[in-house]
Amino acid sequence: MKLSQLNEICAAFGQLGFTDDTNIEVVIGGTQIYEIDGAGTKWAPVEGTRKYNKDAFIVIRKPQEVVSSQPLEEFTPAHPYQ
Repeated sequence: MKLSQLNEICAAFGQLGFTDDTNIEVVIGGTQIYEIDGAGTKWAPVEGTRKYNKDAFIVIRKPQEVVSSQPLEEFTPAHPYQ
């Protein structure tokens, strides 16, 4: 797909039920951030430098609230401990 075919992407959003007021998030995956401080060369980049891998990809998603699981009020297993 070429960048000039963005109308097809917009049409796909419509088929998925997205509307003009749908919040979306665009994220780049397949990257790495150097966490060891280097001299600023190709082989030893400065800490915090982001490198995009050759197979980097774009993720388009609907941001959703993360809800953590809650512990059981009472733990009653169906089998006895052995």
